[in-house]
Amino acid sequence: MDWREYWNGPHPIYVNARHRALHFERIAADIAALVPGPEAIALDYGCGEADAADAVAQHCGRLYLFDTAPSVIENLRQKFANNARIQILDEAALIALTDHSLDFVIINSVVQYLSHEQLGEALDLLHRKLKPTGLLAIGDVIHVNDNAVADTLALFRFAWDGGFVFAALMGVLRTVFSDYRKLRDKLGLTRYTPDEFIKLLAAHGFSAHRAASNIGHNQGRMLFVAKTA
Repeated sequence: MDWREYWNGPHPIYVNARHRALHFERIAADIAALVPGPEAIALDYGCGEADAADAVAQHCGRLYLFDTAPSVIENLRQKFANNARIQILDEAALIALTDHSLDFVIINSVVQYLSHEQLGEALDLLHRKLKPTGLLAIGDVIHVNDNAVADTLALFRFAWDGGFVFAALMGVLRTVFSDYRKLRDKLGLTRYTPDEFIKLLAAHGFSAHRAASNIGHNQGRMLFVAKTA
């Protein structure tokens, strides 16, 4: 099993329905704040289940959702079938997008599952799809000094504020014995220093800086905002 196969099936990432709802609500609000304007043509690259994508779409002219997992794509098509602002893309449709047509691309909580080579290929593609004035935001990048303990503490802080501490504790215990933990131990997660990530973006045609805060509840991770150089 690899990460793509893992995300194509059921997983125990959300400890209960409240965690899931609050997670997507926070993600959507943070992404919406980055959208450069109400008419922006936006792409959520590696969007995952994107439960609150309709909230982001309210701030866009059009919102494309792209993921590589077939089951995720099918679920998204059913979920947002009646939202005229949202269009679901598979890999072929993403490649077929007109070059220099996007105002904004968000990649959130994705790059830790990609090798440097895979990320480089994605950045080259997105560089072609973005307008010269376009904006790229990459969130939830894991710092080299981050670890599972820090992630767990961030979850408990979020759970305390959201009122699901007991469920979070049970969820962490389940995760210890889950396929996610086994896969994380086997494949690892890709990590970066801020300077290293900025240099990587520069190598693929982007001028970037680290933002003051990350997308979502885990502020130990990093958000980078970039423009085509």
